[in-house]
Amino acid sequence: MTKRNFDELVALMHRLRAPGGCPWDREQTMETLRAFVVEESYEVVEAINSGDRIALREELGDFLLQAVFLSEIAEEEGSFDIYDAIGAIHHKLVTRHPHVFADFKAGTADEVLANWEKLKAEERKGKNEGVLSGVPKSLPALLKAMRLTEKAANVGFDWEKTEDVFDKLDEETRELKDAIASNDRASIEHEIGDLLFTVVNIARRLGIQAEESLQATNVRFTRRFEHIERALHADGRQFRDVTLGELDRLWNEAKAKEAG
Repeated sequence: MTKRNFDELVALMHRLRAPGGCPWDREQTMETLRAFVVEESYEVVEAINSGDRIALREELGDFLLQAVFLSEIAEEEGSFDIYDAIGAIHHKLVTRHPHVFADFKAGTADEVLANWEKLKAEERKGKNEGVLSGVPKSLPALLKAMRLTEKAANVGFDWEKTEDVFDKLDEETRELKDAIASNDRASIEHEIGDLLFTVVNIARRLGIQAEESLQATNVRFTRRFEHIERALHADGRQFRDVTLGELDRLWNEAKAKEAG
């Protein structure tokens, strides 16, 4: 595969959007590209999780294209171009790393993160923004809950011990059971949200990414459920032909096969 440089990609995108270029590319807007940005982000994550570096190379190219594509549209609007975006992140990285580019001393990753948050707080103050203002509204719910509580914890709004969060988990479980008993759908939805939010806080305090943990569980569930499907198909049976006990046996068989 021929190596290309960044400017060649920018020029290619400009050609696709120019008169006589690609009709589809010319029709795209910031709004139509939003779904592609989200999709490509998840495909990058999936490639990382798979350990397939060839797939990751491909997905990173697709991901990079979205930044170039959006910047091309912005340039056509007269807002900014891709080099302005690069300049912005370059400036941010330099100012946020005074331990590398200035005289601030930081010997550990924790010290770096603490100073990073301090610098961000100073920037927010200058912009009259709140502590939670930097959390994107469109993040997936689990990831957003993680980011919100991380930022709150950074200013001291957090439990003293992880064990205390389990007490909160018990409390939220009781409240959910009460809501279910009342048959109040709005209350049930409210309490399920509180329960999930509390679980995210436990994950955060343990240094676990709740979003990635649930994604991994989704993968395991899919793999084990498909094992059940294959086993039933091999016997010429369908789900309606077997008991829940038999399904549990096949599920445990799938778990044992993974552990084996």
